[in-house]
Amino acid sequence: MLSKSRPSVVNADAQPAVLFDLDGTLIDTAPDFIRIIRAMCREQGLPLPSEALIREQVSAGGRAMVRVMFAEQGANLADDDPVLVTNLQEFLQRYAADICVDSRVYDGLLPLLATLDKSAILWGIVTNKPRMLSEKLLAAIGLAERCAVLVCADDVANPKPDPEPLYLAAKQLGVPPSACLYIGDHLRDIQAGKAAHMPTIAAAYGYLLPGERDTVSDWQADAIAPTPQALAQLVQDWLNIDHDDDT
Repeated sequence: MLSKSRPSVVNADAQPAVLFDLDGTLIDTAPDFIRIIRAMCREQGLPLPSEALIREQVSAGGRAMVRVMFAEQGANLADDDPVLVTNLQEFLQRYAADICVDSRVYDGLLPLLATLDKSAILWGIVTNKPRMLSEKLLAAIGLAERCAVLVCADDVANPKPDPEPLYLAAKQLGVPPSACLYIGDHLRDIQAGKAAHMPTIAAAYGYLLPGERDTVSDWQADAIAPTPQALAQLVQDWLNIDHDDDT
């Protein structure tokens, strides 16, 4: 489902800014998680989980992806279970060492970023990913110098769905929260954006659980983008700027 009307600008007199969630919204990081989880399964003689199953757990974090290694038994592993803790540490070490082998910016979003840059529209990232990993990923993928603000889970006392990280991003940009558009692929993103009084777009192409794509409208985002290309168009419509076909 794609909203035909653009998200409303609550503060139309202020300079607008665009804020993205990171994994599953701006960058498709799942291929690297899939590569690492399946390699660890092979080394331990465990059945290989499907790529789709791993992809569905990305938004839930590292523990959820590691639990997938152990099939149905994984759900019963406590957070402090030595098996889970050991494998989580190994997973994170491997990810930090090779963070951007297969990850990529979603098709259609690099031209959008180029259009934002050309139009002098500030854009940034608000993510629950740790800062160390976020900075490494953005540097490896070539966006670190272009991103005007990066707010991560360890920068705030209360990460998303609390609005605190969005308020911090707006403050660092010098833009009123109501002039910022926030885009994310999880309910907590939309909850945080609405709590911060920002217009929101749900990235329905991201890391959703089975069945969630049919209920994204329940999140009550201002608009829903079923594809990255649809998101690019929605953002440009909201900003009232034209797409640059040459980028």
